[in-house]
Amino acid sequence: MEKRNLLIYRIITGLFSALILMGVFQYFFNHQVVKGMFENLHFPTYLIYPMGIAKIIGILVIWFSKSQTLKEWAYAGFVLNLLLAVSAHLNVNDNEYFASAIVLILALSSYFFNRKLLKA
Repeated sequence: MEKRNLLIYRIITGLFSALILMGVFQYFFNHQVVKGMFENLHFPTYLIYPMGIAKIIGILVIWFSKSQTLKEWAYAGFVLNLLLAVSAHLNVNDNEYFASAIVLILALSSYFFNRKLLKA
């Protein structure tokens, strides 16, 4: 049972990480498009690079940190960021919230299986 949960955790966390890192790639290498999206969502564009760096650090913490407290904070940051993303897309009514919602579900699932593995 524990091996199955570990496999599920790694798959879900891998998908979550890949999607987050694809977004980060866009932040750094397709800056003008991301800038336009941020402006459309009424977010300040000076947040693009710090958010990209924070997301890289968060993924590294989730995968490599031995500190459960740091992992909890990383998950909390991602959930807050993704909730704001879904909310912002719904607020401007651009029908682009689906990707953020999927990544949010993956983040919550990864967190759930991480907690399950800790109890085992």
